[in-house]
Amino acid sequence: MSTSRKIQAVFIDRDGTIGGSEEVIYPGTFKLFPFAKQSFEVLVSAGIPIYAFTNQPGISRGDATNGDFQDELTSFGFDHVYICPHQHEEGCTCRKPSSALLIQAAVDNDLELKNCAVIGDRWTDMIAAQRAGCIKVLVKTGSGEKDLAKYRNNQFFGEWLEAAPDYVAENVLEAVNWLLK
Repeated sequence: MSTSRKIQAVFIDRDGTIGGSEEVIYPGTFKLFPFAKQSFEVLVSAGIPIYAFTNQPGISRGDATNGDFQDELTSFGFDHVYICPHQHEEGCTCRKPSSALLIQAAVDNDLELKNCAVIGDRWTDMIAAQRAGCIKVLVKTGSGEKDLAKYRNNQFFGEWLEAAPDYVAENVLEAVNWLLK
């Protein structure tokens, strides 16, 4: 499948997608993958806004602040940052796989989500994108390879199974290049 529609914006997950690992690494010690900065440059040169889209439960635990993540992510080149600061047990409405952060971004930025893409390394990213009607791109970095294997081995059911990615990329740069074809 290729994307024949004009991409209005790209939502990109943080941990495992643009850097770090499948574990949360807090601002100050988080390192981008070598190809991540280039992927941002490609999107910027194409005139496509880039939004961070991430769950960061360490904020509610006091391990870091929302401002720490906002500052870090905007310094990487994100135009705007959408963060769920809650832990899974808190039962919030914004934590992925919810599409609430995507919907809020659409309202804030006058976006049609069917013309937007989500790039992430976890199946929860794919489900949030599916629920919002976005293009779904899974990267094999971080948890991507492991989540892809679960999907291929039929370990996901129902809505989780229906959230198959539109494209599977080795990394975020390949994902961006595919979106812009």
